[in-house]
Amino acid sequence: MNTEPTSPDDLAHLSPLHSASALRLRYHTIELTGMDIHVRTLRDNQQFYDPDGVAEQLGISSATWPLFGIIWPSGMVLANHMVSHAIGGLRILEIGCGIGLASLVLNHRHADITATDYHPEAGAFLIENVRIDAGGIIPFVRTGWEDSASELGRFDLIIGSDLLYEQAHIALLSDFINRHAQPHCEVIIVDPGRGNHASFSKRMLALGYSHRQEKPAALDVLVKPFKGQILTYDRH
Repeated sequence: MNTEPTSPDDLAHLSPLHSASALRLRYHTIELTGMDIHVRTLRDNQQFYDPDGVAEQLGISSATWPLFGIIWPSGMVLANHMVSHAIGGLRILEIGCGIGLASLVLNHRHADITATDYHPEAGAFLIENVRIDAGGIIPFVRTGWEDSASELGRFDLIIGSDLLYEQAHIALLSDFINRHAQPHCEVIIVDPGRGNHASFSKRMLALGYSHRQEKPAALDVLVKPFKGQILTYDRH
């Protein structure tokens, strides 16, 4: 498992640009509060390209393969939240970045942002989107939450969106966060309301974090009102 930051040269051979006949892509502009982000995504959640079986070996099925490459409402809410969130002097980690919209926003703001995802194509898409958005390089590490040997280090702010989709992952996610959190750390997770956040919050409280939640501000770019919450955990 790769746990070292990855450069554009390292990921060039993974870019779906080399498989245009197999993947349908979409280029569009995401309009957030006072900021536009230009991205390349999969056209829809019917796309699939795993000729060498890399994703299959990682346990990623054809049904779940495209999920990383779509911008979901929770990701949009997180990105918009990062437009104005205080970032001065913070080392920031995005977990399960997918397309990495929040990371692109923070990169636009010249934040110290590192992105992670388990999907083997996420890094290549992130590099391409940084190029499209004319930003600086975002360090990317492909890693899973069960990886206890990751050399990511520790962070002051850890963010993610729609991570609480399986009850079985709550312990893995909370432990991963705790391994990479500074003694004084803020964790922000946008949850669409899958029913697992109460168990996750209980786990985070046991790890020494306080907890609060809030409804996000209305976001015009979303087709439907967002029914989820912004969950914030602090440890001081």
